[in-house]
Amino acid sequence: MDSCLTLRFRQPELDFPFHNSLKNQLPVLGLAGRNNNAAPKRAVLVPRGRRSSTHHRRLIVRAEINSPIEGVSDDLNLIASRNLDFAYTRRKVRSAFTQVQLQLDHCLFTMAPSGIRTQEWYERNSKGLEIFCKSWMPKLGDQIKGVLFFCHGYGDTCTFFFEGIARYIAASGYGVYALDHPGFGLSEGLHGYVPSFDALVDNVIEIYTKIKGRPELQGLPCFILGQSMGGAVTIKAHLKEPRAWDGVILVAPMCKIAEEMIPPPALMKVFILLSKILPKAKLIPLKDLADLAFRDSRKKEMAVYNVICYNDQTRLKTAFELLNATIDIEKQVGKVSSPLLILHGAEDKVTDPSVSQFLYEKASSTDKTLKLYEEGYHCILEGEPDDRIFTVISDIISWLDARC
Repeated sequence: MDSCLTLRFRQPELDFPFHNSLKNQLPVLGLAGRNNNAAPKRAVLVPRGRRSSTHHRRLIVRAEINSPIEGVSDDLNLIASRNLDFAYTRRKVRSAFTQVQLQLDHCLFTMAPSGIRTQEWYERNSKGLEIFCKSWMPKLGDQIKGVLFFCHGYGDTCTFFFEGIARYIAASGYGVYALDHPGFGLSEGLHGYVPSFDALVDNVIEIYTKIKGRPELQGLPCFILGQSMGGAVTIKAHLKEPRAWDGVILVAPMCKIAEEMIPPPALMKVFILLSKILPKAKLIPLKDLADLAFRDSRKKEMAVYNVICYNDQTRLKTAFELLNATIDIEKQVGKVSSPLLILHGAEDKVTDPSVSQFLYEKASSTDKTLKLYEEGYHCILEGEPDDRIFTVISDIISWLDARC
């Protein structure tokens, strides 16, 4: 899931000059809080004075801080409020919340199979970044049928909801491996910053190729699963290495940004200019997407405990890398040739299910399946009623079983 869809903001002030002619085109940034009944927070553009010779204004963009996480101590809330720009802090925060997360009353945690063997480690990639990796293996003595590799969505980590999902799949006889993309979760990199989408793809190829070379995995069929933005990463990884995987699974893939999620053309021109000047700046306006992502309101409330997700305004360069990636994918869908399973909520308003239909129809795969889940929202693996969540997981396992 893209856990940034439930939003908490820690944004410090960002100070930069704008010309008067641009001032009226800047967005009011709607910031979503934890309390869905409260009035929405806003980022305030504050004039800082005028330079008479150039008629420039200096503006501050300031995001208000939202209410604390309910049900945890003041000490934990203090930890959760830290600036998460750097991996060292994210790792400390995650460590403090691990037990809290596992005690959440969510079916992925309360009903997770026992006896699954897990391992966490860091791989240093060719860019010099430490990449967090985790594995979930069947009970000792159980036969391993195949291996599934996971690519998480924008802002997310493989250490929260996917923890439960991975345990179910591992209990069915599969080795499961996941990583946090650079700049997300526990991996190094500026939080939420994607200077190059292709770099995310290359990182997945590099790390997973290394893992696939382990002696215990030799001869096993290998599959890759991508969710939301991770779906885009997965497609591009397949396009770069068409024979690297025995099958591709996409869950609510980000193959095209929904039209209603794209800023108006006038703002787009401003953002394109600013992305070249201030690529790391957090200025792309956000909508509170939690109501669109989670159909089960009780599960939506739990997403706030994913304390290391990136949930601030989208950085300018990141936004355009994501947009350009979807444009590139749209042009190449006919080259998707791997055995393919696409799963999508029929009522998803974050990533468009009609684009999954388009991908299914245009892909050159001879073995391809599309499942649209009636009334399903974006987070079909985490945010639906319990029976739907288990249906989706079961559909994934059944598809894997038929190909192992």
